[in-house]
Amino acid sequence: MQRFAGKVVLITGASSGIGAALAREFASSGASVALLARRAERLRAIAAEIHARGHRALAIPCDVTREGDLERAVALTLAGFGAIDVAVANAGFGVVGAFAALRLDDYRRQFETNVFGVLRTAYATLDELCRARGTLVIVGSVSGYLAAPSASPYAMSKFAARAFAEALHGELAPRGVAVVLITPGFVDSDIRRVDNLGHVHPDARDSVPTWLRIPADVAARTIVRAVARHRREVIVTLHGRLAVFLARHTPRTLAFFVRRSRMRRREPG
Repeated sequence: MQRFAGKVVLITGASSGIGAALAREFASSGASVALLARRAERLRAIAAEIHARGHRALAIPCDVTREGDLERAVALTLAGFGAIDVAVANAGFGVVGAFAALRLDDYRRQFETNVFGVLRTAYATLDELCRARGTLVIVGSVSGYLAAPSASPYAMSKFAARAFAEALHGELAPRGVAVVLITPGFVDSDIRRVDNLGHVHPDARDSVPTWLRIPADVAARTIVRAVARHRREVIVTLHGRLAVFLARHTPRTLAFFVRRSRMRRREPG
């Protein structure tokens, strides 16, 4: 179904995982896609794949933590496609470790990408989204509801992203802009292969078992449908919906299971 025929979608963090899958899915739904990320070669390969399928794509190297990069990317998108109807603030990674072992710079680095990167994306695209009466998509996480031990920087950043989305619903609705919060559980991606400095280790083992992860393309189909329907929030994965339900209604029960799970992982053998 060509839900986005004639539309232009800008996606940050589009070189792998959910971002790359969204680029393919939006293109298959008729959109022209602008792909933004730091890894230029990966971007060009994905753009070439989309071109080969008969769709339009731009590969734009961009670092959401660097001042001016998003404004330049927006200008290139407008030069190539003439508009921006949907902006997807997807770029992110996870800083992990016990609080006592981390430093303020670790928290700053986390927020620079996962919070200020979202803000930069929103600021850079806002005028075009208002002009198009378009949609801002913010990719959060189940960790925006559940703060697990040894993941405080990541959880804090995703709580902040959720709060930002909640605030913007009321602010941007009068200007004709929909805000959609995406709350994924475990999805196949590189995020668990990225170290605390933001460097990708492609050969690293994913710490989440295969049975608990869903393919990125499955997640992307769910997300694109939610964006087309202007859903306020979509929680991706069954375990994600369960975790959010427990966090909202029985937080102590959820905390108990999280602690038990952590203790089991520490047991020898």
